[in-house]
Amino acid sequence: MKMDRSILLIIIAMLIGVVGQLCLKAGMNQVGQIDAINLARPLEVLGPAFSKPLVWIGLAAYAASAMFWLIVLSRFDLSYAYPMLASMYIVIPIVSRIFLKESIPPLRWLGMFIVLVGVVLVSRG
Repeated sequence: MKMDRSILLIIIAMLIGVVGQLCLKAGMNQVGQIDAINLARPLEVLGPAFSKPLVWIGLAAYAASAMFWLIVLSRFDLSYAYPMLASMYIVIPIVSRIFLKESIPPLRWLGMFIVLVGVVLVSRG
């Protein structure tokens, strides 16, 4: 039972991280593309980005995810827990397709399947 709750913490940390990525991307979609020229003037870039509520929600989600991650690290070996986060490489493209209408080419689907196989192997070991 204790192990199941600990695994749940990994899943929660991962899912909150996914929400963070989704919100950050949606917020930056509102800002628009940042040109390399603007990188020389970071305040011009950061001002519009930090004026978007979705960017702040994304950053808050990352902070919450990090708090759960600290609990995970107190319970698992890093060599076990960290590879489990590779699940994000599967979940993020799927939620990006659903919520952001991004396309996923066949080769990316194959890569996601390979990552899934790796996560399953790590979870068994």
